Amino acid sequence: MQWDTLWINALLSTQENGYSLIKDGAIASKNGKIAWVGAMSDLPGSPEKLSMTVHDVEGCCITPGLIDCHTHLVFAGNRAHEFEMRLQGATYESIAAAGGGIQSTVNATRAASQEELFSQSFKRAQALAREGVTTLEIKSGYGLDTATELKMMRVAKRIGEVLPLSVSLTFLGAHALPPEFKGKPDEYIDYVCHEMLPAISAEGLVHNIDVFCEKVAFDLAQVERVFKSAREFHLGVKCHAEQLSDSGGAILAAQYQALSADHLEFLSESGAAALARAGTVAVLLPGAFYFLRETQKPPVSLLRQYQVPIAIATDCNPGTAPVTSLLLMLNMGCTLLNLTPEEALAGVTKHAAAALGLEKSVGTLTVGKDADLAIWDVDHPAELSYRIGFNPINMRVKHGQIDCSTP
Repeated sequence: MQWDTLWINALLSTQENGYSLIKDGAIASKNGKIAWVGAMSDLPGSPEKLSMTVHDVEGCCITPGLIDCHTHLVFAGNRAHEFEMRLQGATYESIAAAGGGIQSTVNATRAASQEELFSQSFKRAQALAREGVTTLEIKSGYGLDTATELKMMRVAKRIGEVLPLSVSLTFLGAHALPPEFKGKPDEYIDYVCHEMLPAISAEGLVHNIDVFCEKVAFDLAQVERVFKSAREFHLGVKCHAEQLSDSGGAILAAQYQALSADHLEFLSESGAAALARAGTVAVLLPGAFYFLRETQKPPVSLLRQYQVPIAIATDCNPGTAPVTSLLLMLNMGCTLLNLTPEEALAGVTKHAAAALGLEKSVGTLTVGKDADLAIWDVDHPAELSYRIGFNPINMRVKHGQIDCSTP
């Protein structure tokens, strides 16, 4: 067989249907794609006689490269001071009135040069990559004007060019109402749809769009206008929905065949049924749930009942989830949100790929998909959810090439 690289003596977790374990397995790549997957006993030839690079992983577990399908990773500054203020009893409203909240991040991001923004954001992406992440979504949304949103997306694209990562670019112009449009949300949505989105699309800086549908952000009519604009540009749709209340965002997202609806703490049964009918992925964000000390859990039992695919992600952002560990999210998904380790791992592989519209190329160890692998020093994939603050990565492979910066 004319393969480039072969990994042998592995416990494979293909993720095609749950763990889908193959003991004493092997996986081969050619030209950056998976070329063969199976048991060692079924290899078409002896490894020592095959003319290719062979890596004996000595019983390590190989999963698909992990996918972080919801991040706001590109931003400037931080909001550690607000964290202190909240712990001392300050409310969100009082912090915002003092110039804090999302507006403080918008101010810092607008003021940062593109190089400064890249330098800060690159470190966060690098931290995720070191834990086996090979595909990463990055949203805009801390610019809220055309120039800064473009700057953010250029930085996000560059991260995928300098790191062995695939970056999915999501435009989140409808994240919050900027001060210059105070009291004029409909005018701002016009600006998002008719100026910002065309400018970002013209540079090829967007794969999907996202909208924050909530009482503190944008209502259903405003969200739908953005969805309609996304269709005009042939872009996938995503939605921050039902995080703080049952706003109906999930049902609207499902009507537009959204790739994902994210957060979902207040999701209703009718919302879960709508997601199921549309095939929309439910993205749960345990880091934000933990950091905000929320008590309303997303209805995992409803999602299971309606067989809605569940993904989990870091939600990396400066205000509510300053998280750069997807492995930690596996544990929190289990301990806080009652997922099983098997569900959690599917949530950062197979279902995370679907949440980005990338299920045909990544997310499972399937012949023809990208040879994106995470090789772990564990005896069983459940250990990835079980261990806390521990990174068992042995080798990270992107498009069939070993990332020499990990572990």
